Amino acid sequence: MAGKDVAVSPLALPLPEVPPIEGVRLGVVAAGIRYVGRADLTMMEFASGTTVAGVFTRNRCPGAPVDWCRQALKGGRARALVVNAGNANVFTGKAGREATRATAAAAAGLVGCKPGEVFLCSTGVIGETLPHAKLTAALPGLHAGLVPEGWAEAARGIMTTDTFPKAAVRTATIGDATVTIAGIAKGSGMIAPDMATMLSFVATDAKIPAEALQALLAKGTARTFNCITVDSDTSTSDTVLVFATGQAKHPRVPKEGGAVLKDFARALEEVLHDLALMVARDGEGAQKLIEINVTGAVSAKSAHRIAMTIANSPLVKTAIAGEDANWGRIVMAVGKAGEPADRDLLSVAVGGTWMARDGGVIPGYDETPVVAHMKGREVEITVDMGLGRGKARVWTCDLTHGYIDINGSYRS
Repeated sequence: MAGKDVAVSPLALPLPEVPPIEGVRLGVVAAGIRYVGRADLTMMEFASGTTVAGVFTRNRCPGAPVDWCRQALKGGRARALVVNAGNANVFTGKAGREATRATAAAAAGLVGCKPGEVFLCSTGVIGETLPHAKLTAALPGLHAGLVPEGWAEAARGIMTTDTFPKAAVRTATIGDATVTIAGIAKGSGMIAPDMATMLSFVATDAKIPAEALQALLAKGTARTFNCITVDSDTSTSDTVLVFATGQAKHPRVPKEGGAVLKDFARALEEVLHDLALMVARDGEGAQKLIEINVTGAVSAKSAHRIAMTIANSPLVKTAIAGEDANWGRIVMAVGKAGEPADRDLLSVAVGGTWMARDGGVIPGYDETPVVAHMKGREVEITVDMGLGRGKARVWTCDLTHGYIDINGSYRS
């Protein structure tokens, strides 16, 4: 919310120190797009030969930058990324498309590349024309000040209603060489990625073909960003991009990837996981992080749908906000998921304490440890369907008055 002080989430994590990634320079500047007195324009420049992978929102009303990135991704190469905060450039018609073309052309001129090698992202208010003249006017000064050490500033520059910046770092081995993976993300509300307003940018010094990088990102996203929800609303702007600069020296990676990328895949997924959970921790108005495990479903896909239905239930989320051990709401959410379920085989636990089995409360059930668990900042729910071997794990946050306060005055 522009111009308003918002308390940092009680679930916030400290920003880790992000080392320079060879082949990446980045920085931020205040372009005055919407916010006053804060950086709102971020740029990254990548070494020649950098490959790129991306996943995007499945919302059927995407922003102009998403359309631009989908087209640019076909080339598999990237030289720059430009991100603005405060205006999503969504539902802006011809003006939105012109804004993307003008921005890409301006950035390409500064970097010395084709416009199709420039990736664009916008986040903020939907339906307002992006004043791209302000953006392109700010780009030369921004580009001139890019530095390898700008990750912390970039993490802050892409924020909207976020209460804390989000970053993650891992190292991995490819052959006998060590490579580094670093990423930043923003997101706090309109979060139910289906690949909110959710953006994430990851870079590595590894040399990986675009095809292999795309496969790793798709697999990692399915188990991380697509397993979080704040409010069930899938943004028009959700974007995750991974850039591989190719500056590290390691054994050649084939197009299909393969065993040589086993450790890299592990590290990339850990970065995505860390960033995804930070988004859930920063859910608008959130006071508690909720982990939901579903086991015993007929399939993994069914388990995921059930888990997400529980995670998106306002009644479940408000019960947790109120620290009310109302397991009946969890049963309700399971039943409305539209997936195979047998009431008389269902089991429910909170914080490791089983509350219900075989269609009813467990004889002698003591609510005391459950109530104690729900008073904490992190709450765990487990549901066993008793039908098969399918399982899933997702994360969400509680639903408080803070969510209404933030979104009721978002544009003011």
